[in-house]
Amino acid sequence: MGLTLVLGGTRSGKSAHAEALARASGLPVRYLATADPEDDSMAARIAAHVLRRPPQWETVVAGDDLVAQLRADHCTLLDGLGTWIAGVMFRDGDAGARIAAFAQAAAASPASVIVVAGRAIELPPNTAVDVRSGGIETIDAELRHHGDELVRPGDVDHAVNVLAGGPPQWLREVLDRALDEDVAAYPRETETVAALAQLHGRAPEEIVCTNGAAQALWLLPSALRPRLAACVHPGFTETEAALRAHGVQTTRVLRDPEDGFALRPRAVPEAADLVVIGNPASPSGTLDPAATILQLRRPGRTIVIDEAFMDMVPGEPASLVREPLPDVIVVRSLTKSLAIAGLRAGYAVAPAALADRLRAVRPPWSCNALALAALRAMALRPAALADGAVRAQAERADLERRLHDVAGLRRWPSAANFVRVRVPPGAGGGV
Repeated sequence: MGLTLVLGGTRSGKSAHAEALARASGLPVRYLATADPEDDSMAARIAAHVLRRPPQWETVVAGDDLVAQLRADHCTLLDGLGTWIAGVMFRDGDAGARIAAFAQAAAASPASVIVVAGRAIELPPNTAVDVRSGGIETIDAELRHHGDELVRPGDVDHAVNVLAGGPPQWLREVLDRALDEDVAAYPRETETVAALAQLHGRAPEEIVCTNGAAQALWLLPSALRPRLAACVHPGFTETEAALRAHGVQTTRVLRDPEDGFALRPRAVPEAADLVVIGNPASPSGTLDPAATILQLRRPGRTIVIDEAFMDMVPGEPASLVREPLPDVIVVRSLTKSLAIAGLRAGYAVAPAALADRLRAVRPPWSCNALALAALRAMALRPAALADGAVRAQAERADLERRLHDVAGLRRWPSAANFVRVRVPPGAGGGV
């Protein structure tokens, strides 16, 4: 289960939200009160909170040793972290080491650990919490950091998972014509929308063209206004960045590498009214069966599936793009299969009611004339995409064979055009 950090300002509802997450865990709840019970006003506040919570919840005073308060068979709820830090620093000044130990223990816990904190957490100097090990992670800069930013001029960019060789010749010819005929006027998407609708067996009003799949995902918080969003990780981090930027309470559902990164629908909090998942997932390459993803459906919940790599899978057996479900949005992209990352050609496929909400918050002319031409040409040439998927599978299989000969390297099965590996310690890498 691991650690969930709930952030918010004073009286922002973060405690109530954390309590909802605790109830949704399905486990007995152990509530750690951080206020000082020796203070009369704090004691009264603790008593009032006890009355607000379910009577079966266990309430204990947190004390200085938070690790000792964790239970493998209980959901632990700590409210709030700032008060606890202030108390420990007043008593012995050792908050930094204690919170680092707690973060590591909480991240490794088989049960849920939920921590409530203000938007700013100030620790003593030289105190670090390892976010890679699942510790406290709240910095938007980490969500918005992409591997291509590390590529030096002249280096081969292995961070962008596109088919090598650039756009195919037929697409280059389409783009040349569009450059001559279309770019002088404002983009008009009617023909492209009709072609995409026919490709996927959907109605034109269910297609929303966007400036790449990323824009479709950034439209979600404004269009849907969820109360609690669950992002399945590992996955494309821009979705979570968008949700947090719009003030949406967001929780992470972590795939377990020891479980083959399989999706476990029951790990998603029942309170989540928006769930976002990649299929195939990136960067694990995991392809979840459609039936497993459909287990996420609940009344009042919207499921968003990022299928940016689905056209790399021959036959697209797990895709839900052709299923007109009232609560499912599928996001697609041409970035990977046609090697046009710089062109930003994407779209969402959604029931008309949800598609209307996406269009309502989409900036005008989001999809440029060249991107519309590429989308339209792709929709009219499904065989070309099918050929690309066969090529991607063959190239990945060759990569897997070569990786098999690397001593100490661990790799996971992938359905996409990349492979996730773990490099042995000391070899200069990780997962």
